[in-house]
Amino acid sequence: MKIINGKKIASNLNEELKDRLQGLKKNKNIVPTLVVILIGNNPASKIYVKNKQIKADEVGIKSTVKMLSAETSEKDLLDCIDSYNNDNDIDAILVQLPLPSHINANKVTDAISYEKDVDGFNSKNIGLLAQGRPYIVPCTPLGCLKLLHTEVNLIGSKAIILGRSNIVGRPMSYLLTNQNATVTLAHSKTKNLKELCLDNDIIIAATGIPKMVKSDWVKEKAVIIDVGINQIDDKNHKKILVGDVDYSDVFSKVKAITPVPGGVGPMTIHCLMENTFKLSLLRRNLKYNF
Repeated sequence: MKIINGKKIASNLNEELKDRLQGLKKNKNIVPTLVVILIGNNPASKIYVKNKQIKADEVGIKSTVKMLSAETSEKDLLDCIDSYNNDNDIDAILVQLPLPSHINANKVTDAISYEKDVDGFNSKNIGLLAQGRPYIVPCTPLGCLKLLHTEVNLIGSKAIILGRSNIVGRPMSYLLTNQNATVTLAHSKTKNLKELCLDNDIIIAATGIPKMVKSDWVKEKAVIIDVGINQIDDKNHKKILVGDVDYSDVFSKVKAITPVPGGVGPMTIHCLMENTFKLSLLRRNLKYNF
């Protein structure tokens, strides 16, 4: 049994990215720029944005946070996005989700130019990914893929994804299909879910249900990527973070598994930085060969 240490893997990849960014600055005088738009005062969103800022600074990406009030109208937000789309100094745009209920998230993600869409959620980017010719790949699925590559040959592997969200499940299914895995995309209406899981070499859990996947769901020597992050009370009534997989229950049975926290989360932030770097090159028709 092996713990897939996403924190360590992300740290190593960030060091490599830092070197590439230094090369880009030295040879081309380019510092990629990311703008994050934050609407309202959601405490979790503020923490996520702060963590992104810290990591951007560490690797050598310029980041700016545009703070908007929770009362900001949809039109004003769309106008703000449009101004960044047309700003040649900005390489990558991210609108922190979730959004206030009066704003249509689909309109917002499609308003971001696909050429600056660092999250990869724009429908054109999702369509290109589905066709097997991605321009930019959503950060969490890309992070999961990088973790899987450390443990398993995906060609011909059977993988099941639990959860069909547009942020993780659906793009993950396209990504794994493009890697020549045989993919099942399961969801709340799927029948015989336990039996399906037992028939797969890889389980990617992204349901938002704490400790849903138990030992009797898991094939011997399976590889598990746990995307879930849920706050629950332990037996002493203290708040703890757990995944969608019952980690201690499956631990002795699997070949490899990501912990929560310290698994997928750090890789998601790494991929955000990597995507910013990629977009800065793509916008300028540059290939990294210097």
